[in-house]
Order: sequence, then structure tokens, then C-alpha cells
Amino acid sequence: MKKLLPISACIILTAAGAGCNSKIKATPENYIKTLNAYFPEHPDCLLDGSFKFPVETVELPKMKQLDALAAAQVVTAEHNPGIHFARYTLTDTGKKAGPHLCYGHREVTSIDSSTPPALANGFTETQVTYHYKIEDMPMWAKTPQVLEAYPKLAEESTGHATGTAILALTGVGWTVPD
Repeated sequence: MKKLLPISACIILTAAGAGCNSKIKATPENYIKTLNAYFPEHPDCLLDGSFKFPVETVELPKMKQLDALAAAQVVTAEHNPGIHFARYTLTDTGKKAGPHLCYGHREVTSIDSSTPPALANGFTETQVTYHYKIEDMPMWAKTPQVLEAYPKLAEESTGHATGTAILALTGVGWTVPD
């Protein structure tokens, strides 16, 4: 019985140590947890930071995209057909989506691959490739007109989209560096 006590203590200490280090292991599970903690605070949006409403345009491709948003009641459109000019402003629905028209956030469903962790930029880093779906997508982003006008959104709405991210190892586990 006395021989079992040190072995039991060793097993308990080993298990406890593994539990303490579990967040820093380079595993798909840790990568998924890290990314899924990051993405709710970093939504996906239709427009980049340089796009500001109200917007005026004479560009037909841009008009087509913005007219799809008008059909979904995210923006209002004022057209002047005589000079092929249009002005778009956000509706209340558009204002709720924010100035960049955010349409939800990624939820990682699987890690497809990762590079071996290596020192870069002062941290141990890995690049992961993952599959994701969009969570909390508003109804306007699911309309056929918007999905047709924004192919990237259409791909993301399928639940089979892929992305890549760099993850850095810190003392408390993996993180997405900003």
C-alpha cells in the first residue's frame, strides 16, 4: 500500500500539471476556443473603414450593390437618372448594423491545418486555416438581393467558408494578436 501512495501522488501531480498547461498546447481545440473567444468582438462587415454614409456615386457596380441594400431596407436610395447619380443613406436598420454594415461574427467549426509553432515577432506563433459559419446574421443579410450583390457574404452564409489567422502563444494561452 505504501508503494501505491507515491505512484498515486505522481499521477495526480502529472494530471494537475497537464491541466495547467492545457491552454498552451498547440491543439485544434485550443485554436478553436481562442478564435471563438475573439470573433464575437470582431464582427464581419460588408464595408471597410473608408466607406462613409451618406454616399453618393455614379459607379454602376457600386449602385447595384447599394440598391440591393436598399431593397433589404438597410439604406434609402435617391436616384437621379438624368445624370446616372445616386445618393444612399442608412435607415434605422442600417444604423443598427453600424457604419460598416456588420452582419454577424465567425464561429469556427474546425481547424483544417496549422503551421508548426515557431518564434516570430517575439512570440511563438502558428498560422491556422479553419472553417467557419456566421452567427447572429440579421435578416437583411440573408435576402437574395444582398447575397447576390455581395458574393463574399453569400459564401460565408453557407457555413462552409474558410479563413486563416495567426495565433500567438502567451503565458495564459493562445491569442489573436491585434
